[in-house]
Amino acid sequence: MKWRSLPDFSAFKVGRRELVIHRDIAAHAAEIVKRLGELAAASEAGAGNRQSAFRLKLEGGLELFARRGRRGGMIGSILSDVYLGMTPRPLTELALTVEAMRRGIPVAEPMGAMIEWIGPALYRGFFLTHAVRGMTLWEFLKTDDDPTVRGHVLGQARAAIDTMHKQGLFHADLNLHNILVTQARESFTVIIIDLDKARLLDGPLPVAMRRANAMRLIRSARKLDPSGRFIDAAALAILQG
Repeated sequence: MKWRSLPDFSAFKVGRRELVIHRDIAAHAAEIVKRLGELAAASEAGAGNRQSAFRLKLEGGLELFARRGRRGGMIGSILSDVYLGMTPRPLTELALTVEAMRRGIPVAEPMGAMIEWIGPALYRGFFLTHAVRGMTLWEFLKTDDDPTVRGHVLGQARAAIDTMHKQGLFHADLNLHNILVTQARESFTVIIIDLDKARLLDGPLPVAMRRANAMRLIRSARKLDPSGRFIDAAALAILQG
């Protein structure tokens, strides 16, 4: 699915900025473009693994979650948030996430994306979802020491990953920062976030791709918690499936 064919989204252009947002929040288009433009021009650090996550509180009580595109690794120290290409990754991620949600994969509800062109085929980008109250699975495992609750949430995470695989989604960077734990009263829910560079297949993922996701997740756990203080062998076994 291409973003131009998304039936519930509208496109707006303001100067060098292109915004594609859900029609339910189209009335906030100008405000969103302004706020994201301010973030793009500022050096403000956000939350998350690459300090790229921002919570936007808009008029009327609307709250969105904006993830600014940031590069990792060695290239990130050079280009930081600048990308090359005529098919911007945030727009591709928007179309893919809409389809993932349609298939029943537990993801944060996609609300839009914005691209700021800074030159021929050069851009910065933001991805927008409904704001969700919660913490990453890594944050949760560090703060909750109730074995029953931990086991339940780890099981929920495993179930979310299994659904993702059965519905044909390969996550390009499945790690403990990209699994979000939310709570409503005594009930916990787990969702998958950050589908940048993810792939959607027509059928369930083959074993090799499932194994690649599992290995990436286990590497993340061992890197974050090499001593096994928060993630013991039993927790790893649940996550690995």
